[in-house]
Amino acid sequence: MADCIIGSVGMLHAMSCRSIVLLLPMLLVLGCQSSPARLADAPRVYVAGQPAVPPVIDGRLDEAAWADAPWTDDFIDIEGDVKPTPRFRTRAKMLWDEDNFYVAAWMPEPHVWGTLTARDSIIYNDNDFEVFIDPDGDSHDYYELEVNALNTQFDLMLTRPYRCGGSYDIGWDIDGLQTAVDIDGTLNDASDEDRLWTMEIAIPWASLASHANRSIPPNDGEHWWVNFSRVEWQHELDEGAYRRKPGVREDNWVWSRQDAIDMHRPQYWGRVQFSVAPPGEAEYVAGDDESPRTTIRRIHAASEQWRGANGQWPSTLADLEGLWEPVDDPSLSEPVLWIKDGQLMVRFQQVMADGEIRNWQFGPLCRVHHSQ
Repeated sequence: MADCIIGSVGMLHAMSCRSIVLLLPMLLVLGCQSSPARLADAPRVYVAGQPAVPPVIDGRLDEAAWADAPWTDDFIDIEGDVKPTPRFRTRAKMLWDEDNFYVAAWMPEPHVWGTLTARDSIIYNDNDFEVFIDPDGDSHDYYELEVNALNTQFDLMLTRPYRCGGSYDIGWDIDGLQTAVDIDGTLNDASDEDRLWTMEIAIPWASLASHANRSIPPNDGEHWWVNFSRVEWQHELDEGAYRRKPGVREDNWVWSRQDAIDMHRPQYWGRVQFSVAPPGEAEYVAGDDESPRTTIRRIHAASEQWRGANGQWPSTLADLEGLWEPVDDPSLSEPVLWIKDGQLMVRFQQVMADGEIRNWQFGPLCRVHHSQ
């Protein structure tokens, strides 16, 4: 039992959470510690390192700062594997220092075009690259940035997801934001075929401090919730100029899948771990919140499926039997599901390695939070 591991995928364990609580003193004496593991349906992860010299934001990715930073996994369709592989490849890199969070995007594209030039236009009406950041992972008070091939910026702060009654503040700006685009080809020229466009972004930590609800800049080893989206429209020519094909929906290609055509599901975003080590040298370490957050995502997804079939939220967890798979982690208690003022609510407990109890809750207003 001294080799006890809590949280491994597929681990067979007969002990209930109540048994763990009763035996906890003995387990601690024997040295049993929680060792969280990545779950198969967990969001994608990345370790952002600190470069010796920060990148110059000119849109080009040929600087030493980016050389050792690993690429993310290739972007996939926003709905996941149920949809075809994106027509064009997309990858990103991340870095950070005491001043900024840096993002680089690499996007092959045979026709690079854009039409919107006014700041805070609805940029996703063009092909664009988008950044979403939720510093504390509670699905409230998060940030969005969109940039097109003309380097036109659209930034906003959101109180919570739209489907949860959230609102947005387009008047909020990322103070000190730097973005730049470099095009291997010719912008808005339909007479030839382009190769790709790249983008660099520097987001000052100070601009995120007002709603981050945690230390700014991050501490070594901390995780933030981040996702990226590439919006791609099919186009046609109108007197030699590009325009979107009427009646054809855009493609949404993302780093970490959303399982719905909706970027405003922060609990599905990727996990970025910030390391003071140079880029590419640190390994990702799963947080002790991996299992609870996966539980919430699975119950939420099953509840949405239930609501789609029945026209209302499930009233108890029993309604979801066969629609979701509980996480195999004996440190978690049986979740309780109920409806309060028409909103989905979920609650359960997690027994930490030191014996403390962490109370997890989803809702109200789609908030993910815990307390001890």
